[in-house]
Amino acid sequence: MKIFLPFLIFFTLIACKNDPKKEEIDTSAPLSNQEEILDSLRVSDRNLDAQQQTLNIKRQELLEKKDSKVEMEKLLISKSFLKEGDWYTLDFKYPYLNQKIKPQFENFNEYISKYYLDAKGVEKQILEEKRLCDSLGIPKQNEKRMVDYKIYNLNNRLISVLFYKENHYTGAAHAAYTFDCLNFDLERAVFMNYEDFFNNGSEEELRDILNTLLKTKINSGEMYYDCWAISADDFFDAKNNFVVNDDVVEFYFDDCVICPSYTGTYSIQIPLEMLMPVLRKYKKNPLIG
Repeated sequence: MKIFLPFLIFFTLIACKNDPKKEEIDTSAPLSNQEEILDSLRVSDRNLDAQQQTLNIKRQELLEKKDSKVEMEKLLISKSFLKEGDWYTLDFKYPYLNQKIKPQFENFNEYISKYYLDAKGVEKQILEEKRLCDSLGIPKQNEKRMVDYKIYNLNNRLISVLFYKENHYTGAAHAAYTFDCLNFDLERAVFMNYEDFFNNGSEEELRDILNTLLKTKINSGEMYYDCWAISADDFFDAKNNFVVNDDVVEFYFDDCVICPSYTGTYSIQIPLEMLMPVLRKYKKNPLIG
């Protein structure tokens, strides 16, 4: 069974395309006619104060999301890592599982240690990485990478971990966010990926479901101006970036993938009943039965 791509990939930031074209949702046309939708990224005429206000709301919604840390007190060991260099600060928070409960949880802890706490690798990538949107490209000076996590527990059978990284770039108007998710089967002590939950070849069908929900949000107005449809390439890159929380599966996307950093959302929640046509039907799938 495939394991998630090494967590180190999380620290390779995906820059917004230089070509300012995105797959914009035409709210007057059905999403099934994506090929007829003109690609364009509308430049917002809203002032910086309004953008900062919506950015703050968007950020607070992420930080204040409730998770299962309290109810997982016996299972979960929260740890932290801080390193300050001359031109960067790394401030990471991450979970371990209590191996006294089940020795096989060592699989989870070793994975975190090997791919997550690689400070030298992160430092190298900070030097080499491209900037996300809203960055002025000014040489790096005391840049910050702050990582925290949310964790969810589904019936003591599956844990879903959302890692969110707050990237402070020199010269950027505000922080940009990137995400990575892990799903771990507590009973078998193994990681699970997209194909363990969803049918093989179901990516386009699931992308249509996500875009339908996103279109509804865009039509509602509010904070979703300047957002666009999820492209096939972007969904393929992010298809393992989801967490399971009760009867909802929530997919996360980096800044500038579905919305600019100053508006919209980082994630789209899909009710479980909408996913029934694409769920893989077998006993090891925690979303079935």
